[in-house]
Amino acid sequence: MGLTVEIEIPGRFAGLNEFIDANRRRRGNYSPANAMKQRDQKYICQCIPKGLKFKGRIHILYRFYEPNTKRDKDNIAGYFHKIFQDALVQAGVIPNDGWKTIQGFADSFDVDKGNPRIEVRIEEQ
Repeated sequence: MGLTVEIEIPGRFAGLNEFIDANRRRRGNYSPANAMKQRDQKYICQCIPKGLKFKGRIHILYRFYEPNTKRDKDNIAGYFHKIFQDALVQAGVIPNDGWKTIQGFADSFDVDKGNPRIEVRIEEQ
């Protein structure tokens, strides 16, 4: 095993349903979905420790803390997987988010009404 890092991202993010809806509202050159994705990735990049870099394949463990159980788990995780892994590339933590770099990922879910967040554990294989 190589490097293991834990990152906490405060807050609650849009779900996959909201992202799909934003994508449908595209008007000309403006894409609400792209604006949402860019904003959220920028926020995630600020939560990633500076200088973090993995040399080998990684496995990602996501732990989602929601304020309640109203949203479906796949709705919660789907959009976040995309923006988090793209943020890792954007921040230079990994070279790409393809099969050769990301070995896999797993999710777990809990409720924390007063402190919604996502805790991410990245393990270098």
